Amino acid sequence: MSMATEANPGSKHNIQASRQAYYEKIKGYNLAPLWEVLKGLVTPEPKTQMVPAVWKFPQVEKLMLEAGEVITAEEAERRVLVLENPGDPGKSKITNSLFAGIQLIMPGEIADVHQHVASAIRFVLKGEGAYTAVEGEKSNMEHGDFIITANWAPHDHGNTGKEPVMWLDVLDMPTINHFQASFAKHFDEKMQNVNHEDGDSFERYATGVLPDGMPTVTNRSPVINYPYRKMKPVLERLRKTGDIDKRFGARVRYANPINGGPVLPTMGAHLSLLPKGFTGEPYRSTDGTVFCVAEGSGVTVVDGKPLEWAVNDVFVIPPWKRYHHEVKGSEDAVLFSISDRPAQEALGIWREGN
Repeated sequence: MSMATEANPGSKHNIQASRQAYYEKIKGYNLAPLWEVLKGLVTPEPKTQMVPAVWKFPQVEKLMLEAGEVITAEEAERRVLVLENPGDPGKSKITNSLFAGIQLIMPGEIADVHQHVASAIRFVLKGEGAYTAVEGEKSNMEHGDFIITANWAPHDHGNTGKEPVMWLDVLDMPTINHFQASFAKHFDEKMQNVNHEDGDSFERYATGVLPDGMPTVTNRSPVINYPYRKMKPVLERLRKTGDIDKRFGARVRYANPINGGPVLPTMGAHLSLLPKGFTGEPYRSTDGTVFCVAEGSGVTVVDGKPLEWAVNDVFVIPPWKRYHHEVKGSEDAVLFSISDRPAQEALGIWREGN
């Protein structure tokens, strides 16, 4: 066949025409030829349409405050500006598996209680006086706090202070919607009944002791808020003892105190202290990662592209993109990061490299 094709170009044309006719025929049976698309489905290395990007907080803050004049928290349900990855606009995604946005709540406002299958986290950026109530615990929100709203946990927000409060939201909504497993529920009341004071879950489960009758659910952390004021000293201690990773600096993983696993089955988070003058070694992994700057300033170079950052900026590194961090200025930097690594590890597909 190959010799005849070489000798007669028309034969090759006839073969292509016959194949195309065949492909059109099998469409009617909801069939398609794998051999035509196999190379795009099974790639030698990860491919992504997502791109590295940074959102500068001074710009976002201005636009968020304008949103506060345009729409109320009650009208919006959640007054959030979505951080859309420029590589896939209009999809409400910052990575292929994660949603991210900046939320604003003004003094005196309440964001009504609701619940949904998607898990969520909050990383507090700016302002004082706001709270998040989750599963009956009213947790005050301060800069750098890492707050968890697990799958189906009722939650509402409020601001009893005198200034606007903003935080980073990250949810696994794209993952949930990939499985077409989204459910949500709204309540008649605006706020849930609160029967646990601020810090209750942290004191119960994250201080080296565990109460009798521990939670029966162990695939996510029972801790609602990991306060920054308690996390930062751990980083300082690691730096003091020289426990500095050449890629990540002094880094801790937010953990489920019941079993040491990730805080959520679909999302895992870290907090890293990068000493002043730090230049990290190159790194890459299959989990697209969202970073938020808690302290300091610097630059992260992603496949040769510099992303400059400062306090409260948010930036994203897509899967399998090589990057390293550099600290600029005369102060240490602290980076919060979150990704879908736990989900990938559970599926046995997570990889890392340099």
